[in-house]
Formats: sequence, C-alpha cells, structure tokens
Amino acid sequence: MIWNTMMGTSILSIPWGIKQAGFTSGIILILLMGILTLYCCYRVVKSRQIIPLIDTSNWEFPDVCKYYFGSFGQWSSLLFSMISLVGAMVVYWVLMSNFLFNTGKFIYNYVNDINVTDIVPGTNGSNKVICPSAASGHLPRNRSVVFSADNITSFTLFEKWWNKSQTVPFYLIAVLLPMLNLKSPSFFAKFNVLGTVSVVYLVLLVTVKAAHLGIHLEFNWFAENEFFVPEFRILFPQLTGVLTLAFFIHNCVITLLQNNRNQENNVRDLSIAYFLVGLTYLYVGVIIFASFPSPPLSKECIEQNFLDNFPSDDIMSFVARIFLLFQMMTVYPLLGYLARVQLLRQFFGNAYPSLFHVLALNLAIVGAGVAMARFYPNIGGIIRYSGATCGLAFVFVYPSLIYMISLHRAGQLTWPALIAHIFIILLGLANLIAQFLL
Repeated sequence: MIWNTMMGTSILSIPWGIKQAGFTSGIILILLMGILTLYCCYRVVKSRQIIPLIDTSNWEFPDVCKYYFGSFGQWSSLLFSMISLVGAMVVYWVLMSNFLFNTGKFIYNYVNDINVTDIVPGTNGSNKVICPSAASGHLPRNRSVVFSADNITSFTLFEKWWNKSQTVPFYLIAVLLPMLNLKSPSFFAKFNVLGTVSVVYLVLLVTVKAAHLGIHLEFNWFAENEFFVPEFRILFPQLTGVLTLAFFIHNCVITLLQNNRNQENNVRDLSIAYFLVGLTYLYVGVIIFASFPSPPLSKECIEQNFLDNFPSDDIMSFVARIFLLFQMMTVYPLLGYLARVQLLRQFFGNAYPSLFHVLALNLAIVGAGVAMARFYPNIGGIIRYSGATCGLAFVFVYPSLIYMISLHRAGQLTWPALIAHIFIILLGLANLIAQFLL
C-alpha cells in the first residue's frame, strides 16, 4: 500500500534528474535521499508515541505539530500540506495534457493512414528515440511531422484544435472539474490498482527498450566530447528536489500505517516500502540513462518526462500513456478531495460547506494546472520546487524539531543527536534554496 501510494509521477523525471546530477552522483543521491527520507519518515511515525499522558491514537501528524508548536504548527503544516497536494495536482494536469495530446495524435495519424516522419533529431529503426529539445528553438513541438496526404487542410485544422499547450489542457476541464465537485470520490479509489499496473508496465517498457538499444556510456575523461557522460555535475540539487517529492509520504504515513493489523511491524513495513521505491527509481533512472543512444544523440536530450523521448507513433509508449492517463484521471479527484477536506474543514468546519465554496476552490486548483500546462509545462521544475518546499517542513524540519524537543523535555538530548538533527534541517534548507539558484 505504501509503495503504491508513494510511486507517482516523479518516476518519469528520475532519468532527467540523473542527467542533471551526473551518472555516479545521481545513483549516490538516490540512495542517500532514500535513507534520509526514510529516517525522517520513521521519526514522523514515532512522533505520537513520544507524547506523554495523552491519548494520541487518532492523531495525524498536523495534530502533533499543533501540540508542539501551537497554532503556528497547525496552520504551517496545513500550508505545506496544501503545497504538496496542489503541486501534485498541477504536475498531473501537465502530464495528462501531454498524454492526451500524444494519444490523440497517434489515433488521428492511424485512422487517417498518415505516414509520420519526425523532423526532430532521432535514431533510426523500429525502436526510435528522439530529441525534442534539439528542435525546440526553431520548430513548434506540434508541427514536427511531415507526411504525404491528400487532405492537408484537414491536418492543419487538427493541429490548430489539438495543440499540446494551447487547447488540450482546456479540454480536460470538461471531464475533471465535475469529478472534483463530487461529495465523495470513493468510486475512484477502486481504481488504485491502475497505479501498480502503470508502474509495472513502465518497468517492462524500460527493460524492453534497453534490451533493443543497448548500453551507451562514455566515461573517458581524457577524450571529452559531446557524448561524454559526466559523473558529477553542479546541477545535482535539481535531482535532490525531485527526490524529496519522489520519497514524500510523510503527511499521510500515519494514516496509511493505521490499517496495519500488526502495529509492531510498522517500521519493518515502512523500510521495505522505501527499499522497493528506491529500487524502482534506481532501475528506471539508470536503465533509461544508460541505454539512451549516445551517440548518435546526446544525453542532454533526455526529457523531464522520459516518455517524450519516444515518438507519438511508438506502440509501447502509446500504451504507457493510455495507462498513465486513466490512472491520473482517477487519482486526480482523490487528491482534490484531500485538499478540500484539509482546507475547508479548517476554515469552515465542514469538508463540503456548499457547492459554491467547493467550486471556487476547485476552479482555483484547476486554473493553476491549466496555467502551468499552458505556460510552464516542465514537470521536473514543478516537482523539484514543490518537493523542496513541502519537504522542508514535513521531511526535514518538523520531524527533527519534534524529536529534539521531546528528548530535551525528557532530559535525554545529547550533543550528537542535537548536531545530527540540526544538520538535517540545514540540508533541507539548502535543498530549497538551491532550487532557485540552479
């Protein structure tokens, strides 16, 4: 359950993050961030148990923050929780627009028997890999095809009304806004299995593509060229920002573990879940990066969504986009429901005070998603900014501060524990600041 909940859209950006960090440092950072976030998550799980003389069995982590920090802890935890939820919903909207656009493009070309030839640089053969960023400076992303067809006017009209950034993000409103306004999204919770199916299929896709493409790594430091793979890059904080959200489950881990029949196994189950998540990220990230054909392309071509490196007429990528599109369309209302419950219940004492309140909130959230899909469709950037921001509070600061305060009150705070947890807080702060500097 924890693995299924934690595995999200971040997996699509892990190969790009490894490119930004460098191959060797990327692998090391995934391992270190996994261990660090696991420890902080462990501190969250244990945070209720270290409060004396109070029944905390029904408490969530924001309740613990309120106990230690008063109203500031209550409202700040709400703020950062909303940042994580709305940030995830914005990423979902950008990705759903991407997947819907490519799906529609594939279907249109297939139905009209259009022979597609990508102008953007890429490899040849049945397992083609493309470099969209190489053509972004002089070709609109939506017009990167040439074909022989009688009805050119029809295709021009299709391009006009089926545009990745200008039209498709708006089409999603008609489907998803009504879903957000439902009082209970329990129907969509039944489709959680789609998340597991999607991740398993992505792992299969990565494995098959790598088997056909082979391994392409050039580490010769004394013969540096455009295909040289750096083992360390100064842009590595971009990966740590992505990983903060990729390993983020701290605001709901207590709720998830409450369903465990044997509560004494919580730490074991949490550790196993983090191990599986880290292993999945490592496998997908390393395999995609290592198998990316360089030469003839450069590793710099790896996109923030690695599926964009496969053309729209690639069958396996088409199936992956279909899986992910339906999965996200079922998860999106659940995220909206969580945001509604947390925000409106705090202000009005009711998760559904009226249709007007709910509609106003949902319009604001949807508007943020449409705006990002229209003007800033960079999921890697959105993930790392929102991840580093909400992670500063829920991953690094609050768990460490609460643990130090509890030790101090019990007279058990030692210098090594104090220094170690202050260092964790400083790491979180540096992680956030670095996102805006690099």
